[in-house]
Amino acid sequence: MSLQEQAIPDIPAETRRVARAIFPKGNIDMKMRDALGTLYRDEDFTDLFPPDGQPALAPWRLALVGLMQFAENLTDRQAADAVRSRIDWKYALSLELTDPGFDFSVLSEFRDRLLSGKAETRLLDVMLTTFKARGWLKAGGRQRTDATYVKAAIHRLNRVELVAAVFQEALEALAIAAPDWLRAHTPADWLVRYSPKLNDYRLPRKETEQVHLAQQIGRAGQQVLQWVEGVDAPGDLRHLEALVNLRLVWEQQYDVNSTPPRWLDDKELRDSADREASPHDTEARFQVKNDASWVGYQAHFTETCDADSPHFIIHVETTPATTSDYNVLPDIHADLKQQAMLPTEHLVDGGYSSSHLINNSQVDFGVTVICPARPDASWQAHMPGAYTLDKFQVDWTAHTVTCPQGVYSQVWRFRPAPKSLHKTVAVVIFAAADCAACPARALGTRGKGPRSLTLLPEPEFVALQQARQREKTPEFAVLYAKRSGIEGTISQVTQRTDAHQARYIGLAKTHLQQVFSATAVNLATAIHWLNEIPRAQTRRSRFARLPA
Repeated sequence: MSLQEQAIPDIPAETRRVARAIFPKGNIDMKMRDALGTLYRDEDFTDLFPPDGQPALAPWRLALVGLMQFAENLTDRQAADAVRSRIDWKYALSLELTDPGFDFSVLSEFRDRLLSGKAETRLLDVMLTTFKARGWLKAGGRQRTDATYVKAAIHRLNRVELVAAVFQEALEALAIAAPDWLRAHTPADWLVRYSPKLNDYRLPRKETEQVHLAQQIGRAGQQVLQWVEGVDAPGDLRHLEALVNLRLVWEQQYDVNSTPPRWLDDKELRDSADREASPHDTEARFQVKNDASWVGYQAHFTETCDADSPHFIIHVETTPATTSDYNVLPDIHADLKQQAMLPTEHLVDGGYSSSHLINNSQVDFGVTVICPARPDASWQAHMPGAYTLDKFQVDWTAHTVTCPQGVYSQVWRFRPAPKSLHKTVAVVIFAAADCAACPARALGTRGKGPRSLTLLPEPEFVALQQARQREKTPEFAVLYAKRSGIEGTISQVTQRTDAHQARYIGLAKTHLQQVFSATAVNLATAIHWLNEIPRAQTRRSRFARLPA
């Protein structure tokens, strides 16, 4: 399909007349067209289409349809029907009332073009460019970020169901690629045992029987892996995707070095970040966070939050569910820098907080991260008057530390950080004689030996101490209260577009869905801003308002 760029036509007179008669005050789709135009042009998608071939449908229309589809949480088929039947959609798309529309499969083809062209954020980027031109967006200012869960479009499987499903997927792939060869190798009882799908209704009830079944499946899977490595195996069966996945999952769930493969105990398993949760979406991961548990992904939304301008989502990051929040923020800052949209202050919750992040965000991007600092976990921090780390004076040049009693440290040596081998910390130890004779020993240490300290690298140490001090001020409480607004935005995204549930399989397609969702919410925000509809206040029950 080639792109034949054409000028965007005006709204047909009859379409305009009927739409105005039915919606005298307009609706969000008509107001979008009147106030913002079509938002997109064919030129915005030129790189996604070949120069030759059958003319494609106008991509500006497909982009708008996708936007309106997600704004109303419609399926592709429902969206295509809306193009055919709804007056307001024909108004927004400059279509005649008699226009028959298009087949719903065109929408998935358009999304595939966005994915294959590495243009997942194209719709959001073009929209933000329009908003910048209107003066609604600018670099600097204040932004906030938070994440929410996204359940993968798969059934949740326990471990036995997982290995059974992976094994059956491998058998199905072999039955398609080499049916005669597989028939010659397959034991007769396998057809009875592994043809039906194994699920909770077919699994044995007792745990010992489930382990026995897992061992049985493990032996069968190992046998298949040996078959495809044999000299009589036709073609290159071992490189089939299902066979590669079988080998990978067996290494995760079994001790493959034993004969037969041994089913691993739960304590022997890798972290969930390194384990597949389903053969139907191999990128989805199992996660437990607060009171929620799910298999899938996390979506991180970043929005502006300055008081004098509309609050738009300007960045979406989608990750496996097990990716830590503090690992995501540097990528968000790098993307915002590329868009020339870096904030001056970035409000995030404690999950994004680390001394390394607070320091590097300021040094690398000029961004002040406003968040609760990681608390001091020492016992001294919970005892009034005890000697916490901030009561010691550190001389980074002389490599000495002075305690509150005026005594100097005797040892300063470097070693790798326990949980981060790429980072070096300083271990400081005071003299045993000084600590033994100290009248305030009970405030500094409970051990038999002298007081010792572990110091982060100087920039991180200073950044962490400053953050902890800032957190104690009244100004911090007022400023940080603005962070909670992102929770309302995420609630709007999830309720309007059902963003908690993945529509598609895989990380890339799930990310595209979240970008569409954010863009659809931005559209509603822009229309409300143009119509001077004030932002909703935080809702409080009558009972909660009684004291006031």
